[in-house]
Amino acid sequence: MTEVKKDIAWRVYLLYFLVCLFGLAIIGKAVAIQLFEGDELKKKAQSLTLIERNIEAVRGNIYATDGSLLATSIPIYEVRFDPNSGALDEEFFYANVDSLAWHLSKLFKDKSMAAYRKSLVHARNNGSRYHLIQRNVKYPELKELQEFPIFRAGKYKGGLIVHQQNKRERPFKLLAARTIGYEREDVLPVGLEGAYSDVLSGVDGKRLMQKIAGGVWMPVGDESEIEPEDGRDIYSTIDVNLQDVAESALLKQLQMHKADHGCVVLMEVETGEIKAIANLKRTSGGGYYESYNYAIGESTEPGSTFKLPVLVAALEDGFVDMDDIIDCGDGSKQYYDRTMYDSNYDEGGWGKITVQRVFEVSSNIGMAEIVSKAYGQHPQKFIDRLDKMSLRDPLNIEIAGEGKPYIKNTDANSWSGISLAWMAHGYEVKQTPLQILTYYNAIANDGVMVKPRFVEKITKGRKVIKEVETEIINPRVCSKETINKVRKALEGVVESGTAANLRNADYKIAGKTGTAQIANKNYGYSYNSRVSHQASFVGYFPADNPQYSCIVVVNAPSQYVYYGNLVAGPIFKEVADKVYANSLDMHEELKKQENFLASSAIPYSKHGEKRTIEKVFKELGVPVISKAKDEDWIVTETKDTAVVIDERRITENLVPNVVGMGLRDAVYLLENQGLRVDVKGRGMVKSQSLQAGSRVQRGQKIQIELS
Repeated sequence: MTEVKKDIAWRVYLLYFLVCLFGLAIIGKAVAIQLFEGDELKKKAQSLTLIERNIEAVRGNIYATDGSLLATSIPIYEVRFDPNSGALDEEFFYANVDSLAWHLSKLFKDKSMAAYRKSLVHARNNGSRYHLIQRNVKYPELKELQEFPIFRAGKYKGGLIVHQQNKRERPFKLLAARTIGYEREDVLPVGLEGAYSDVLSGVDGKRLMQKIAGGVWMPVGDESEIEPEDGRDIYSTIDVNLQDVAESALLKQLQMHKADHGCVVLMEVETGEIKAIANLKRTSGGGYYESYNYAIGESTEPGSTFKLPVLVAALEDGFVDMDDIIDCGDGSKQYYDRTMYDSNYDEGGWGKITVQRVFEVSSNIGMAEIVSKAYGQHPQKFIDRLDKMSLRDPLNIEIAGEGKPYIKNTDANSWSGISLAWMAHGYEVKQTPLQILTYYNAIANDGVMVKPRFVEKITKGRKVIKEVETEIINPRVCSKETINKVRKALEGVVESGTAANLRNADYKIAGKTGTAQIANKNYGYSYNSRVSHQASFVGYFPADNPQYSCIVVVNAPSQYVYYGNLVAGPIFKEVADKVYANSLDMHEELKKQENFLASSAIPYSKHGEKRTIEKVFKELGVPVISKAKDEDWIVTETKDTAVVIDERRITENLVPNVVGMGLRDAVYLLENQGLRVDVKGRGMVKSQSLQAGSRVQRGQKIQIELS
């Protein structure tokens, strides 16, 4: 019995010892965790339940040169509900849930009242803290929703949770779509949206989110948020009125000739500002849309428009003069194993004509003869001259996707005995439409080649962050003497040459037609079983005082008409006519009137920004009587002998009165107050949908009508 007791006692002691040892181990581990591992484990636990997420910054706007909105970010909202908020008691919830369900069903029309009630009650009973009500909610819907039963009790008692997101929209829809561009995930950025993404995108904020039951992430609280910094705005050089004309004129001709695609670019001569750029591509269904920026990206053999730099080269190097006689023969000529033709070879050719006439009638043989005789013994000298005129250099514009110019050296494998002759009329070289236009623009700009640009300035609110200056690519592509000669030749093309159909009595156009057989990577030198052509016209106007240059290129017209003057020329003329009609500077008869303003009534003025209006009146010599003091915004009244200006007070958080203002000033004031602006018509503001002086609700839509 004693042995049994000893055995039991020994086992008890052993068990006691083991329990104590285990307890000491637990205490030791607890101490170790507390002293050495605690911080790390806390971080790990938090990483499983807490996460920091971005709050998207509002992307900056893109404006046209007149202040019209080309691209903007519209807020949309995700609405959620915390039915188990500590302040939301059961009696209040059930007293109002039926009414809330009815309002939600009426607003969104996606579920019945009963279905909404069931989901709300189920969310409360299941302990949900982050129940989804609706995604993609617009601002007016959100404002209405915030007044619904339960929700109107406030953020905590009402349990309403709202997350803002931003949706990019273009008010003018497809106008200049590829140039405005886009930036999306997993897709290469396009246009100004891509080129200026760092400027437009701003800096995202931060929000701390916590994982709750059901694996749902919920915001921890406003105090943990870092507010985003919204992006800056850019003012483009695009003129929406001229852009509309360019696209309409291009579409009309593409449809008429059933062409594959085409483009138009309008540039301001002195500054290089792109005022319009249109690109259209034919769809399989016969319609047209802007799928690719051909003006910037498509590098092709330009054909006869390349004859201008060829002629400039020969003149600069002293090989010819404009009244020299060139024998163009009977319209066909053999160069090694290839035969070259002029457009009138079936009529016997041009015979012996001057260099001026060679250019005016666009004789391929005439240009080939000039170049062959001038550079036949030293062809690299011709290439070097083209190099000096920057024709082998890319423009390096801000918009991505520029096609590479191609002019080969004489040591290239593809150089042959016919290379000089074929380069003379625009083959065996490649240029994009914008590169060709930039060269012609240099001739119009007294030899100064400027870089095409698409942006005027970058702003933050009313403050100008950066003015984009004109950049000179080449200060002198050729001598003044040569410029005078080729300008006369370009005028001759329109006065009595291949583009005589563009001649008009109001203003002079100077330019060059181009008609080229094209080798396309998809279908070679033929399209729909026919030879494929590229029709083009490039030039500037007014010829005697160039202010704008323009290029039109139409690819693969398929109605048996393919000459540049007939296919591309009318587009150029329509755009030029629009510019001329809207530009006082081009109307010489008005400019020459000594007292034009003095002999007229005092002009009517829009209301708007004080500094700008006073500057314009000063430059025009219009008498001003000012009653305005320190206000930035004014109203104007035209009197018999002067314009009277007075203050227009703008009060924060109140809808401003923009009636009588121009579009740019009106949009700026309204957007600065947090309103979303919808524009109807053109001209100045004649009415606004929200009453001036009423309280602003940020994100609310206001429509302004112009006339």
